Amino acid sequence: MAGRSHPRAADVLGRVTLVTGKEEFLNERTVVAVRAAVREHDAEAELSETSASELSLATLGELAAPSLFSSIRCVVVRGLENLPEESVDGLLRYAGAPAEEVALVLVHGGGPKGSGVLTKLRKLPGVTESKSGELRASEFPAFVAAEVRSHGCTIDNEAASSLVQAVGQDLRSLAAAADQLASDFPGQALTDAKIKQYFGGRAEAKSFAVADAAFSGRPEAALEELRWALDAGTAPVLVTSAFAGGARGVARYKAAPRGMRDADLARQVGVPPWKVRAIRDQSRGWSDAAIGHAIRAVARADADIKGAATDPAYTLERLVLTVTGLRDQR
Repeated sequence: MAGRSHPRAADVLGRVTLVTGKEEFLNERTVVAVRAAVREHDAEAELSETSASELSLATLGELAAPSLFSSIRCVVVRGLENLPEESVDGLLRYAGAPAEEVALVLVHGGGPKGSGVLTKLRKLPGVTESKSGELRASEFPAFVAAEVRSHGCTIDNEAASSLVQAVGQDLRSLAAAADQLASDFPGQALTDAKIKQYFGGRAEAKSFAVADAAFSGRPEAALEELRWALDAGTAPVLVTSAFAGGARGVARYKAAPRGMRDADLARQVGVPPWKVRAIRDQSRGWSDAAIGHAIRAVARADADIKGAATDPAYTLERLVLTVTGLRDQR
């Protein structure tokens, strides 16, 4: 769960890697690791991807057929829960005797749909499952520690917990923060003092403070906090991740049953108990339609930043103004 997976080519070629669970970040990491193992084994290996909904008997037959370009291949099939009923038997036959030079990755997004296929696949000797369960609050520090170790640094539990409190319970953000810290303190022990030095000082310099101000409808404060965050070296992707976490928090709070105790509500929403009051205050100014628009705006900004399509500071300023402008629209 918490550690990185570095399979060898022998672990994936001639086998089926079944990737299951709702944690998309960990699922995608497994897919990337399988592809990397295949490419390390053969730099000319053919990589392809398709949707399970498009799998037919013909395309299944092509899995084992020799390629014109490379004999070594990695095929990723996403959305296994949407596999057509008429293709189930063909996929199971292939999984029972996988082609030796093909690494087949089947990705199931979690949930009950398609569970019968999963049960049958799990019984086959040529199938290896990588399962990503949603992390409990107590497991996030262990995830951080594993990330930090993978970059050649160490971190104790107190410091890991501080990082989770500063960044939030978003695995992609935590992984990015661990990477950033390890780059700035190579080979060192990441102590609680270093975490607080890096993410502390002015509270306004933290990415989640920018998002909190924006979702509270305070554009001037959010823009000021954004400038402090960027000037302090906060990675733009951490800001968009914080916005994504803020949007999810408000959406989950609004969907939660009324009358829950704060401790239970924190678990339902996926935030530390101390943050429930802030999200409760924020949610009063958000309609369901507005939070939907905000989620789409965050996704667009995140794609722009990762694609380097625009200036990150401008993109984030636009995101702040968009989100604060959506609040209180009824």
